[in-house]
Amino acid sequence: MSDEFDEQALIQRAKVDKDAFGELYEIYYKRIYNYVYYRTGNVEDAEDLTARIFMRAMRHIERYQDQGVPFSAWLYRIAHNLVANWHRDNSRRKIISIEDITHWKVSDDSPEFTAQLIEDKDALIGAIRRLPSDRQELLVFKFVERLSNAEIGNIMGRSEGAIKSLYHRTLLALREDLQGDSRESDRKRPFFFPRRRNE
Repeated sequence: MSDEFDEQALIQRAKVDKDAFGELYEIYYKRIYNYVYYRTGNVEDAEDLTARIFMRAMRHIERYQDQGVPFSAWLYRIAHNLVANWHRDNSRRKIISIEDITHWKVSDDSPEFTAQLIEDKDALIGAIRRLPSDRQELLVFKFVERLSNAEIGNIMGRSEGAIKSLYHRTLLALREDLQGDSRESDRKRPFFFPRRRNE
């Protein structure tokens, strides 16, 4: 029995059995919570919104239909809508939390290397925060949640091609922003964000 078949069987059971829905909750809670936390930036709101997301999912699970994308995409779509409403209600700009960006790996113990890494990380976070909220959200889906373009498109209500285009424009905008910072500070970009040879 494949994992996909198991998930679909569990979803079908969850439509009539709350215990089965509880299993889905256990499987997906951490991923949905992390996404919401990155979009809100604080624990209390993330916990509250995550609870609301799963309550809404439980109320509407009988309407869920397999459309060839993972069940998580359906949950992310609910999360996307509730987080967007939360930001609109609170008139806050969507941001990525800097405290929990922990994907940087340091393999050199020299103080110069560590100082440069911190400077690079701050520059990148600053550039991400200056992006429009939909581009910040795309980066969360790509690099935190590691979703495919098709899955992201399903969540954000866009075609796979539109997501590829948005991703390309986002990377170009980040590169331009980081190079602008470099020119303003009159220094070379460090090796974490090098210029291409033909520049």
